[in-house]
Amino acid sequence: EYRGLVKHSGGCHCGAVRFEVWASADLHVFNCNCSICTKKQNRHFIVPASRFKLLKGADNLTTYTFNTHRAQHTFCKTCGVQSFYTPRSNPDGYGIAPHCLDDGTVQTIVTEDINGKEWEKAVKEHKTIRDMSKP
Repeated sequence: EYRGLVKHSGGCHCGAVRFEVWASADLHVFNCNCSICTKKQNRHFIVPASRFKLLKGADNLTTYTFNTHRAQHTFCKTCGVQSFYTPRSNPDGYGIAPHCLDDGTVQTIVTEDINGKEWEKAVKEHKTIRDMSKP
């Protein structure tokens, strides 16, 4: 267990992929405007890899990459839902889609817009994003 955090459970639409993640009940979610996040409406919060556990569905995940190939856009092969991925900003963590969490553990969501169209500049200027995957 992690002090001050709650265990959230979630997964894809068809249920083939399930995970649990330890995070605050009050989520800080990024709304990125880069090309892929815009197309997918990818809103996510970032956690260290140590606070994420894939419960089932590793064999049902597939990955899409582009450009630098650092971000690993994983999604369910059956239903196509991306419930989590490995963000370019935090390759040692996970970006979790809050809308893929089961009901009952999220108290509030604060959304922060991030200018992914100018990714290098946005990440350089952001004071905390790169540290969000640190335990």
